Amino acid sequence: MAGKAYSMLLLLAALAVLILAAYMAFTPRRGAAFAPQLRNGRRIKLAVAGLESGSIPRRYTCDGEDVSPPIEWVPLSGVSSYLLLVYDPDAPKGVFIHWVLYNIPSSVHSLPEGIPPAPLTRLGVQGVNDFHRLGYGGPCPPPGPEHHYHFLLVALDKRLDVRPGAAAEEVIRAAEGHVIGYGEVVLTYRRG
Repeated sequence: MAGKAYSMLLLLAALAVLILAAYMAFTPRRGAAFAPQLRNGRRIKLAVAGLESGSIPRRYTCDGEDVSPPIEWVPLSGVSSYLLLVYDPDAPKGVFIHWVLYNIPSSVHSLPEGIPPAPLTRLGVQGVNDFHRLGYGGPCPPPGPEHHYHFLLVALDKRLDVRPGAAAEEVIRAAEGHVIGYGEVVLTYRRG
């Protein structure tokens, strides 16, 4: 009987290891460690809706018009293209991507308010957000504590060879090793 109990214990331990491995493999992206490889090089001065910190205006959230905010930055020399990621590391299931915009031409130093959800614009190529839509999807956290929305602008030494409508992970992989600068603004939003 002791041998059977030992075998059962080994089986349960192996099952626990498998469950832990599966959990680690499929756990959503988390917090401040999200895409650290994009934070290299010279710093870019960046403003979102005229802000460098504070709360995101309601207009740019699901409680308002849910349009993309205006964004402006001081250009860097030697840039071939820019990449913009907007994400919430405080989402219940891990980092939530709100906007992916890449191959922003080096001649562009600002984005107007209300960029439509189109696959290709003169302002760059839009990817799919975690709402499973092209373009911008504004903050829409569950009621509770405030969430932090990171607007991460990355200067690259090349244009990315990535299909239109790509997911953030694909764009980030393509950008690795080509970052020459970045700027980041974190704005907060809370519902109910």
